[in-house]
Amino acid sequence: MNLTAFLRLFRILLVFTRYRLDQILAPLPLPWYMRLLLIGPWKLYPAPRDLSRGARLRLAFENLGPVFIKFGQILSTRRDLLPDDIATELAFLQDKVPPFAPAEARQRIEEQLGVSIAEAFAEFSDEPLASASVAQVHSARLHDGSEVVVKVVRPGIEDVIHQDIQWLYLAARTLEKVSREGRRLRPVEVVRDYEQTIFDELDLYREAANASLLKRNFQDSPVLYVPKIYWDWCRHKVLVMERISGIPVTDIQALRAQGTDMKKLAERGVEVFFAQVFRDSFFHADMHPGNIFVAHGSPDEPQYIAIDFGIVGSLTPEDQTYLARNLMAFFKRDYRRVAQLHIDSGWVPPETRVNEFEAAIRSVCEPIFERPLKDISFGQLLLRLFQTARRFNMEVQPQLVLLQKTLLNIEGLGRQLYPELDLWRTGKPYLERWMRERAGPRHQWQNLRQHMERIPPLLQTTHRALDNIAQWEHHPRTHRKDALALRLLGAALIALGAGTLGADPNTWIQTQPIYWLSLAAGVWLVLRR
Repeated sequence: MNLTAFLRLFRILLVFTRYRLDQILAPLPLPWYMRLLLIGPWKLYPAPRDLSRGARLRLAFENLGPVFIKFGQILSTRRDLLPDDIATELAFLQDKVPPFAPAEARQRIEEQLGVSIAEAFAEFSDEPLASASVAQVHSARLHDGSEVVVKVVRPGIEDVIHQDIQWLYLAARTLEKVSREGRRLRPVEVVRDYEQTIFDELDLYREAANASLLKRNFQDSPVLYVPKIYWDWCRHKVLVMERISGIPVTDIQALRAQGTDMKKLAERGVEVFFAQVFRDSFFHADMHPGNIFVAHGSPDEPQYIAIDFGIVGSLTPEDQTYLARNLMAFFKRDYRRVAQLHIDSGWVPPETRVNEFEAAIRSVCEPIFERPLKDISFGQLLLRLFQTARRFNMEVQPQLVLLQKTLLNIEGLGRQLYPELDLWRTGKPYLERWMRERAGPRHQWQNLRQHMERIPPLLQTTHRALDNIAQWEHHPRTHRKDALALRLLGAALIALGAGTLGADPNTWIQTQPIYWLSLAAGVWLVLRR
């Protein structure tokens, strides 16, 4: 490592000492040689008074700069791994960092666009509108009169990220090796998720593509507006997007002043969430209040405006189905069904004992359901369910973690706008309609059409196989051996088809036609003479 990396390490150790983070590590079951390392010069520094361990960790991240701030924000979403007090405190991390010099912003924009600022924009403001961990935003106007914002990645941020991630990996691997509790937290996996997330955010082409898809999904929608992307002026480190004008969703006073229907606004937030997750299988996974506005005008039909599309999530059709059925069973208090669905989906190991898993889920959920539905936190319920599943060796599902984070944001925002919001009553009709549509003939026909293109290659393969079989019939010596091989192949196809269809008739109608063909072909190969 170079001198810069070691200087960065020295800076990290200074912050470690200032906030006495060794006291957070001390309760962990560390081996004796690691405990010796905790007896360092930081012991001579007085511990901060009147600060919880979560607050100290948050302030340490804020002092270490943009990379650690973003890391702390991501950690705050992993409530399945962290104690509640630490996760809650990290959620307060603000992505507000000092802006970099306007001259640097201009230089980077010109390098990326290949033209001068004057050629690209009729007007460009040197004063940034916002400054965040990895980028900052400037207002501008195109030569055609369009008002836009220009997002530009911080110069040199890539090198800082690489250095900090290497130190984070070193700390994570050390923690995994020396502590059983550390291994439970899966620190290397957390750092790896963070690495992927932050480098995805550095690619503004990716963010532009996310915004474009989300806009297409909500084209002409009365509930959500997504700003236009100006592709001609987008590059990997520069994004040009329509400038929007709206009321920050947290400005309750301004929303009430224009007569906004707060109940409808909160319910439309839930509608946006369910539409993204179940209709589109593509959702904005960073919907904190700073990224959401409400359009001016039409207070009786309020419309959301979303920005910042660096973090998105998606679900497979299988995950969508299992999640929907889980939620329905959950609120019917059918805990055995919830346990079985977790096993069927592969979220927990197949050897998990259903009755034990069911009992664990019941012990967590029953106290919650004693309260009125409107007082139940949907997001917290999902969180507790995932925490329980982790005790049964549930593998980390990144898409479900993002979903959980998004749901917590939406629910928190909705209840801030309208405290009486009953998220389940609002979302249940949408969920039931989606499940009916999935099981309906229209969806099945669309599903069949999607898989029709697989049939010609399958027929060609079958034709070649039959030709081979016809040729083998003329070779008596190999006929018996080949017939056995074909029957074994048939048995494998039966196992594939039957294993996918499962024992639950409710899943058969949603199974792809290719598995029915596999089952039929397998039966034919086994029974043929």
